[in-house]
Amino acid sequence: MIRTALLSAWIVLITFLCTTGAIVASFLKEGGNFPHLVGRFWARTIVFVSRVKVSVQGLEHLDPGAAYVYMANHQSMFDILTLLGYLPVQFRWLAKMELFQIPVFGYSMARVGYISIDRSNRKSAYKSLIEAAQKIAQGVSVVVFPEGTRSTDGQIKPFKVGGFHLAIRSGRPIVPVVIYGSHHVMPKGRLRIKRGQIILSINPPIETTHYNNKTKEVLMESVRSTMKRELERIKAGGLK
Repeated sequence: MIRTALLSAWIVLITFLCTTGAIVASFLKEGGNFPHLVGRFWARTIVFVSRVKVSVQGLEHLDPGAAYVYMANHQSMFDILTLLGYLPVQFRWLAKMELFQIPVFGYSMARVGYISIDRSNRKSAYKSLIEAAQKIAQGVSVVVFPEGTRSTDGQIKPFKVGGFHLAIRSGRPIVPVVIYGSHHVMPKGRLRIKRGQIILSINPPIETTHYNNKTKEVLMESVRSTMKRELERIKAGGLK
């Protein structure tokens, strides 16, 4: 109980300091690259004080100069810290518009170039997707949680189509990313952070240029099957 209270206090403090730093940095230098590094420091700091170990697999699959649509399974709020802290590339989050309405936090997201998706109605959502696809086509990598919400049991849920529309429209490859262990560290609906280990597995990119809206379901199944196989592989090997 004491550990949880102290950890919560630290998270609030470091979040305030890094959010302020990211906002200031966004005014000093155009673009979100340096604020992203501030965010990486924020994430790694919280992971460290939480006594959680993160190991990364599959970095050899990435071209450092390429832009991708990263798609990750979603088990826990700790997934955000894991990706931000340990995916060693520049990227922007694709996030629902409601998060941008949070005071200070939402403002910092907008300042560093994170991409808002308005899901309030179909027309607004489609317009948001077109604008996001244009940014991605210009060379901005993004991270998407295709399940749309956190899994309650650690299994990979059915995917939403939004991220696949983006990938197809922008012509960028999809990189399936599998996170294992975060469900134990911080399950959905729990505020307590447990000590533990998380594996972040990066799979080979899947090209999207030969898909279209009529065949997007095939692409969705290809990505989901890849992620399910990788999750089972990691489970079979266990955490060491």
